[in-house]
Amino acid sequence: MFSPAADVIGSELDLRLTGSHVVHALTPGFCDAASLFLLERWRREEDSHPAAHPAPDAPAEARRLALRVGPGAVEDWEGVLPVGEMVSFPRDTPYGQALVAGHAQILDKVDPYMAERLVTSGDGEARRGDLLRVGSFLVVPLRLRGVPIGLMTCTRMEGRAPFRPGDVAAVEALAAKACVALDNARRYERERRTALAIRDSLPPGPAQKLEGCRIAHGCLPAGKGSVVGGDWYDVLRRPGDRVGLIVGDAMGHGPESAVAMIQLRTALRTLAGLDIPAAELIRRLDALASETPGASFATCVYAEWDARERTCSLVGAGHPPPLLRGPDGRTSPVALTGAGLPLGLGTGTYEPTVLTLPEPALLALYSDGLVESREADIDQEIGRLARALDEAVAEPADSGDPGALAALCDRLLRLPSGTPGADDRTLLLAELTPAAG
Repeated sequence: MFSPAADVIGSELDLRLTGSHVVHALTPGFCDAASLFLLERWRREEDSHPAAHPAPDAPAEARRLALRVGPGAVEDWEGVLPVGEMVSFPRDTPYGQALVAGHAQILDKVDPYMAERLVTSGDGEARRGDLLRVGSFLVVPLRLRGVPIGLMTCTRMEGRAPFRPGDVAAVEALAAKACVALDNARRYERERRTALAIRDSLPPGPAQKLEGCRIAHGCLPAGKGSVVGGDWYDVLRRPGDRVGLIVGDAMGHGPESAVAMIQLRTALRTLAGLDIPAAELIRRLDALASETPGASFATCVYAEWDARERTCSLVGAGHPPPLLRGPDGRTSPVALTGAGLPLGLGTGTYEPTVLTLPEPALLALYSDGLVESREADIDQEIGRLARALDEAVAEPADSGDPGALAALCDRLLRLPSGTPGADDRTLLLAELTPAAG
């Protein structure tokens, strides 16, 4: 009865694509034209707010999500009935009645309300001719857990058998499948918008220039559709022209981890304005994380660069150690004084590792997604990342190119891994240049 497109309904977490699959399943085999509408308040997820529900006699505001007309139509109905158009359905129309009663409506022609809309939308005489050819018209509500979320319309032109109860039952079964798929797509799009908004709140631009410090950073999400999880990074201006750099990782993946990540980053930005030592800053972040849902067991590594004093203070909290490439041209992990426990445990014991850097150096902070592998332990993978950095830096390049550091960052983020795509990859590179004199 329906085309093979019915079998792929729900295979993609995309509202528009799901709607397209539904109307392609119906047309032209089951009917000559099909439309799918979603109630705007449901699409915007306003159903949970009582104030958002319209009065009982108020028109239903719905947006046309998909439309398909069979090849025999004499009119370009896609141009007349554009996808994305908002339509107001009065309660006394078959559309409003189907939404309120929850039952399909069968007519032997297009209802007067829709007929008037079509006739007045352009060349009325041509459209009136097409409308007269309609032999049967079906309106089927879309309901999810007893709540109306939209409707479908099906049209058969003259010469075809009118819709029968068996046809209605088949379309209602298809509508039930479509409702689940549409709800899944809406949920995914909501999570995607949330995570992308969080990702976009991270430091903008491929590179920054601060006091004695040039920065490049990036994140390669493991989630589908570039949805980020718990990885985070930041670049902070500290009192006394110091620069704070951090890479962290909240446990898990998805919106919950992303929310924990943004809470930690917000707390850190507040603490960065206080003139306190690096270890004290992380100790206070640990205390805040212990009171933040979802932030327990988050890890991070923090670096604070003072170009005037030529010192770099490093503090770890259960995170892989930084990499440092010095004047000798070799990159190696920094042996921290204390690895530190993850944030949120309230231990309050964090020790700084203070390095004196009289010559320019390259510092790399990264998340464990860059050094995880099923074939090797983490120390071997950290060594592999260090060698990859040396090899990339050793290649001829224009040292004056402002994009060279960003290109290096992007190259390292995309290194082959023994566990490809298993976790987000985050990298922050900092060229540390001591002040003259």
